[in-house]
Amino acid sequence: MVKNTDPVRGGDPDAAAGADPTVAVPASAERGPISHAIFRVARLHRMLAGQLLRRVGLHPGQELVMMQLWELGPQRQADLVRLLDSDAATMTRTVRRLEAAGFVRRRPSPTDKRASIIEPTPASHALRREVEELWGRLESLATTGLTPDERGEALRALEGIEAALSAAVASHDHDPGPAR
Repeated sequence: MVKNTDPVRGGDPDAAAGADPTVAVPASAERGPISHAIFRVARLHRMLAGQLLRRVGLHPGQELVMMQLWELGPQRQADLVRLLDSDAATMTRTVRRLEAAGFVRRRPSPTDKRASIIEPTPASHALRREVEELWGRLESLATTGLTPDERGEALRALEGIEAALSAAVASHDHDPGPAR
């Protein structure tokens, strides 16, 4: 393993007070430093989101479901799966937990007996402002020390990475893979 002390790759000793700013990057990951950084950032972001969301009784990912419901109104569970690029089993568990917490209710679809409509409850509408504030706090914590221009650059870079990964996923969906 190699200690990362390169400021460009996140090793600036002054970058994060109280945290170990050097990251052990395995030699096998040296050919993918950006991918390794994305993994580390995503893990820490989810961990911090979890800490913040726990204060309002949510787990990471549940707030994303609620955001879609608040924005779009009641949705078929299958549509939530598509909107959030989730899978049916995960969405079923998420909806069950949100239902048990009183934030959503499930009702049968009037047009499709196999489908459930998921709708936000009045209790969830009171939660919306808190979730929006938590997301603002998460954004602030994630971008501490960045200028507005740097924030814009970071967002553009992340959008570019997302577009590249989306294209790669789409091409793999159509790639039959190696012949056997």
